[in-house]
Amino acid sequence: MHTGCLRMGEHTDEALVRRARAGDRAAFTLLIERHYERIYRVGARVLNDVAAAEDLAQEVCVGLVTRLASYRGASRFTTWLHRVVVNAALDAMRRDGARQRNEREFAERAALARADQVAGAEQSAWLRRTLRRLPETLRVTVVLVLEEGLPHAEAGVVLGVSEATVSWRMHQARKHLRALATADKEMVS
Repeated sequence: MHTGCLRMGEHTDEALVRRARAGDRAAFTLLIERHYERIYRVGARVLNDVAAAEDLAQEVCVGLVTRLASYRGASRFTTWLHRVVVNAALDAMRRDGARQRNEREFAERAALARADQVAGAEQSAWLRRTLRRLPETLRVTVVLVLEEGLPHAEAGVVLGVSEATVSWRMHQARKHLRALATADKEMVS
C-alpha cells in the first residue's frame, strides 16, 4: 500500500489520532484542518473576543501535538476536543483576569503615589508659604529641624541656643502652623 493513500476507515478522527500519535504529520495536519473552524468557533464563543479566539485556536493547535496522548477514545474525538478548547479558553480568561487585576492594582498604586506626590507637593508649598508668615526665630528653627532634619541639640548649636529653647520654639511654631492652617481652611470654606 502507498502511504499517501488512505483506505476506507482511515479518515475517521480516531484513525487520524492514532496515526498522528505515531508521528504521521499528514494525519495530524488533516485532523487540524478538519477541526480548526470548530476550535476557533468554540473559543470565540467562550471568550467573546475574535482576536483572542484566533490566538487561542493557534495555542490549542500547537498544544494538540502533545495533548493527543491524553485522548483515550472513551468519547468521540470532537467531545474531547471541545473539552480541550473550553479548558484552554477558561485558562486564558483566568490569565487575562489575573493580568487585568494586576494592571488595575498597578494603576491604583500609581494613582495613589501620584496623589501622594501632589498632596506632598501641595503640603510642601503650603508649608513654605506659611513659614514666611512665622516670626523669624521660629521660621529658622523649623527650617533646621523639619526641612534639614537636624536634632534639636544640633539645631541649638547652630542657633546658639539651648536644646530646650529649640524644643520650645518648635512647640510654638506648631501652634502657629495649626492656627494658620485652621485660618486657611476657613477661608476656603
